[in-house]
Amino acid sequence: MTSDLPPRLADALAAGPLVLDGGLSNQLAAAGHDLSDELWSARLLADRPEAIVEAHLAYFEAGADVAITSSYQATFEGFAKRGVDRERAAELLALSVRLAREAATRAHAKGVVRPLWVAASVGPYGAMLADGSEYRGRYGLTVDELARFHRPRLEALAAARPDVLALETVPDLDEAEALLRALRGLDVPAWLSYSIAGDRTRAGQPLEEAFGPAADADEVIAVGVNCSAPEDVDGAVGIAARVTGKPVVVYPNSGETWDAGVRAWTGRATFSGEQVEGWRASGARLIGGCCRVGPGAITAIRHTLTPR
Repeated sequence: MTSDLPPRLADALAAGPLVLDGGLSNQLAAAGHDLSDELWSARLLADRPEAIVEAHLAYFEAGADVAITSSYQATFEGFAKRGVDRERAAELLALSVRLAREAATRAHAKGVVRPLWVAASVGPYGAMLADGSEYRGRYGLTVDELARFHRPRLEALAAARPDVLALETVPDLDEAEALLRALRGLDVPAWLSYSIAGDRTRAGQPLEEAFGPAADADEVIAVGVNCSAPEDVDGAVGIAARVTGKPVVVYPNSGETWDAGVRAWTGRATFSGEQVEGWRASGARLIGGCCRVGPGAITAIRHTLTPR
């Protein structure tokens, strides 16, 4: 008897490279949705869930194998500021996984025949603050305090049974250690992805040191970088592969810079599909884009990784 379930993501990564989606927020903004809110794309979980399905579907049709949910900025604390109680907040976190699953179902109905996976986004503590501190780290909290913050959200997302938890845009080794501690016992694999500047985390730790804790974490199936400048990715891929021996996940920004003061992107795009082959050669197995990287770029990545 055959199963309609996709293979485990870890097994698929061992078999060859996979394509991640691009920036969910820019796809939603391109469709006309206002994201100038502290909850960012998570606001649409309650207000416009169909819009999230459509954004995920656009990336699956563009060539993505894995969709990252709209839960990056969704936290119990953030929802509480909007008057949403814990029970409803847990429902919205679970909904983020179901919406991505629904997009995968629609993609298959429209003729996509490859397996599709869902990664539940777990953003850093600074994302909840919505003040740009996720690009700095060093919040003044201990590892224990950060682990206590992350654990309830991880539990809610894990209960929705995503294929993987995306511990992403992590700026700080302390927060990585907290996330890995909070991850234990949830029975859901995860990837750990730092936001970096050059060869260091945003908080300034060397990447050789930052990737170390993930090497011995059995729950972690991939490590890497995201929400960073494309030119910083090249060296990071090799470091991540060497330090951990695990598949590398890479999804940089377009190259533009986020200005938290005016809540806008500045500068020019430098992301290019030609960089992908070099990342793959250095150990990247899960490759996509983050902020300001849209479906067109994901299609170009698909063509590079799986040429016809």
